[in-house]
Amino acid sequence: MDRRLTETEWKARLTSEQYRVLREAGTERPWSSPLNDEKREGEFVCAGCGAVLYGSADKFDSGCGWPSFTRAEGDIVERPDHSHGMVRTELLCGRCGGHLGHVFDDGPLPTGQRHCINGVSLAFVPEKTE
Repeated sequence: MDRRLTETEWKARLTSEQYRVLREAGTERPWSSPLNDEKREGEFVCAGCGAVLYGSADKFDSGCGWPSFTRAEGDIVERPDHSHGMVRTELLCGRCGGHLGHVFDDGPLPTGQRHCINGVSLAFVPEKTE
């Protein structure tokens, strides 16, 4: 799957909240995602296309209300965002172009970054145990 889906196809594939965030660059309410409390080992994938984006080892509790990661594991695209009267760096899924969130320079070591990601933009795939 990629960004070449039509808007009608995206609307059929995603929930209305996923569509608002992933395709219209919306933001979910803070503290609303069950992924804030996800502590199992596994991968966080794009809810739009399934691309692997983040590993559980890079997730941390930032206290900001959204799932936060120190770095990406998969293909993430950065672009300037000048909306809401501020300058930020938006993060997009490199495969489908879906809006994920923003990156800030106030995270922990080793990167010093906080990838502040809308939980509705993600799905969690637990690590398989044998």
